[in-house]
Amino acid sequence: MEQPTSAAVPVSPPGVLAGEQSKRRGLRRMKLVALGFLLGATVIFLLASWAQSAGWPAWVGYVRAAAEAGMVGALADWFAVTALFRHPLGIKIPHTAIIPNKKNVLGDSLGDFVGSNFLSEPVVRDKLRRVETSRRAGEWLSRRENADRVTAELASVVRGAVTVLRDEDVQEVMEQAVVRRVVERQWGPPLGKLLEQVFADGAHYRLVDLVVDRVYEWVRDNHETVLRVVSERAPSWSPRFVDAMLADKVYGEVLAFAWAVKTDVNHPMRLALDRFLGEFAQDLQKDPDTMARAEQVKQQLVEHPEVRRLIDSAWSTAKEMLLTAAEDPSSELRRRVRDGLESLGRKLLSDASLAKKVDGWVEGAAAHVVNNYSREITTIITDTVERWDAEETSRKVELQVGRDLQFIRINGTVVGSLAGLVIYTVAQLLF
Repeated sequence: MEQPTSAAVPVSPPGVLAGEQSKRRGLRRMKLVALGFLLGATVIFLLASWAQSAGWPAWVGYVRAAAEAGMVGALADWFAVTALFRHPLGIKIPHTAIIPNKKNVLGDSLGDFVGSNFLSEPVVRDKLRRVETSRRAGEWLSRRENADRVTAELASVVRGAVTVLRDEDVQEVMEQAVVRRVVERQWGPPLGKLLEQVFADGAHYRLVDLVVDRVYEWVRDNHETVLRVVSERAPSWSPRFVDAMLADKVYGEVLAFAWAVKTDVNHPMRLALDRFLGEFAQDLQKDPDTMARAEQVKQQLVEHPEVRRLIDSAWSTAKEMLLTAAEDPSSELRRRVRDGLESLGRKLLSDASLAKKVDGWVEGAAAHVVNNYSREITTIITDTVERWDAEETSRKVELQVGRDLQFIRINGTVVGSLAGLVIYTVAQLLF
């Protein structure tokens, strides 16, 4: 399989580079130690072979056999460890340089392993259940300093979001979401239904009482105005004292009528007003002419310059209020948010049913994620490994585990020597 050569493992930050240099020095030291064991076994083998040929006692054979087996074990384990990362001695022996050649396969296997053993619903639910999310969140949020911290972070998010949004875009969205929806829907039927419910419940009586009271007070306090109106409309040939008497009579009748309407809840005027309002509510829902006039009024209101300016300035006003409240630590908004978070934390600790619901929501959300997006998550692993350079990947892996693998070489030398000694001893005893 052809490996990509242009994409390498991302450059590490300075702190990570320092750690890699330390690991690289440790790996070199362990390689020298393992090589020292091999060289030691080789030297012992050579000396024992010379001593055996020179007629030394029989025990030299045991030393020679142990050293020879140690050399074989050290070389075999060196080959095995080296074959993981590169071709031994640069010779392209089959099934060597396993990590560079099988990088993508290893990435796929790692992704499948993570998906099967870490991103499965039972594993996630069991882990979250043992974590006790609601209890820990409750303990954390119930502390004032933590609630203040969350509030400050939320305020920063609000400031950032509000600052990023363009006023023109928000105003356009508001116009589309509010104004157009208002224009598209008829006002008559819903308004008529609302009024009908208000009239049926008798909630309009207070408004009627207020209007009647104000009318009575106006008539009572405007005696001269009533007299002047009546006098101005009297015939020119009518004597003035007759006009004055007539005006007084009219004023008295009007004042008496207003008082009667004010004090008598069953006054015919009130009953007629109730009937009119009820019929008006029905006409808004069923009468085409009334519905059409309601639409005309709606259109006039929407197109009125003051209404348009109010809609355009709504976002600016809301934006200024949000920014002011978010930036002021002592603002009412931030204080309420902080108190709400503290209260939530205490409830999570004291209310078992609420804590159980929260745990269930968290588990359900996590289960939904792993059930629907686990493949996308594991793909991050496989795609990242696939983009890595094969040789660089091999060096990175060796840097992480190579130091421990050198113990295999050391153990191979020691175990090989012991095995060789045992085999030689058994052979001497049997033959």
